[in-house]
Amino acid sequence: MTIDLDPPKVKIDPLAPARLGPVTLRNRVIKAATFEGLTPKGLVTDELIEFHRRPAAGGVGMTTVAYCAVAPDGRTAPGQLQWTDETLPGMRRLTDAVHAEGAAVSAQIGHAGPVAASKYIGHPALGPSRQFRMTTQNFSKPATKADIARITEGHVQAALRAIDAGFDAVEIHFGHNYLISSFLSPRVNKRKDEYGGSLENRARFALETARAVRDAVGDRIAILAKLNMDDGAPGGFWLDESIQVAQWLEADGSLDALELTAGSSLLNPMYLFKGDAPLREFAAVMPQPTKLGIRLVGKHFLKEYPYRDGYLLEDAKQFRSRLKMPLVLLGGITNKAVMDEAMAEGFQFVAVARALLRDPAMVDKIRADETTRSLCNHCNKCMCAIYGGTHCVLNPRPADPPARTS
Repeated sequence: MTIDLDPPKVKIDPLAPARLGPVTLRNRVIKAATFEGLTPKGLVTDELIEFHRRPAAGGVGMTTVAYCAVAPDGRTAPGQLQWTDETLPGMRRLTDAVHAEGAAVSAQIGHAGPVAASKYIGHPALGPSRQFRMTTQNFSKPATKADIARITEGHVQAALRAIDAGFDAVEIHFGHNYLISSFLSPRVNKRKDEYGGSLENRARFALETARAVRDAVGDRIAILAKLNMDDGAPGGFWLDESIQVAQWLEADGSLDALELTAGSSLLNPMYLFKGDAPLREFAAVMPQPTKLGIRLVGKHFLKEYPYRDGYLLEDAKQFRSRLKMPLVLLGGITNKAVMDEAMAEGFQFVAVARALLRDPAMVDKIRADETTRSLCNHCNKCMCAIYGGTHCVLNPRPADPPARTS
């Protein structure tokens, strides 16, 4: 008798139901968090609800509301959502609308830290250390231990409010050099206390926050985290350290899944997106002197990277080989073939952003015809639309998928 030492992998259908912590999703496709720019007064609007209802009606397993700040100083814009008693009724209307279409809904929670625009939100931007941000021309203020404790508790309260508002999951933001991600980065974090220096110290904030949220919510809601694999900047957070942090998070058992991302809103924002860098469009929507700066030196900050489907897969595979926990693949998920490839490589979920802006019904169209491909051309002009309501500039008012009747 022969024994197959390398049995074939079970083929996983990305459009079949899947378990995420305590939640069962109708498929493995998640609409990734994409800042919507649809809450000018910091409250849920009908436009925000419709923004998430459309992909829900179009077939996604779960949509993610972004970005929900855990404190007033954690916002990147004055009208950004934050968790207060005043926002809860609107949040409940949103979750009810998504659930009515048969999808689950997640809330991305976090603190912008040095990415916050202090002169617009009326609060100093916090960071692990003093840091100048070119796009807003201001310095961040080093977070005190009291700030760290306050913001950790802010994440706890946000998750508890998410339960009250009917969310199925929360996604903790450990990416893009937002506050907790900036603590992870050796380039940004120059602290000399127990939150700086060694990787163990730099990861302390992330691990403490994830554990505090899990202790507070138990298994009443799924908990994901979005973790940078690579800041895309010399001297920043890199794969070897990120894999170790992911292993610590897995060992702690605080997360139900990890979504892998890349890039730094402080140091290299285009590193995540790949494709065109829309310099002219960014300059057009920015105030002075940022507008002039983008025109003069923008090409050195908003760099272009070639696009290909599944462009984060090769780096993400290094995490898959070192971890057992469920992983979410992000980046260039535009058709069934790349979804199938992700499943074959052992990823449990895929996250889609720009392709669903182009066509919120993409998932249902793929279900009807597996050869369907996204019409997104990766021009990235949608990035500039966040200041007036995020949308695909090629299809500013897409036809709504029909509401589901069952």
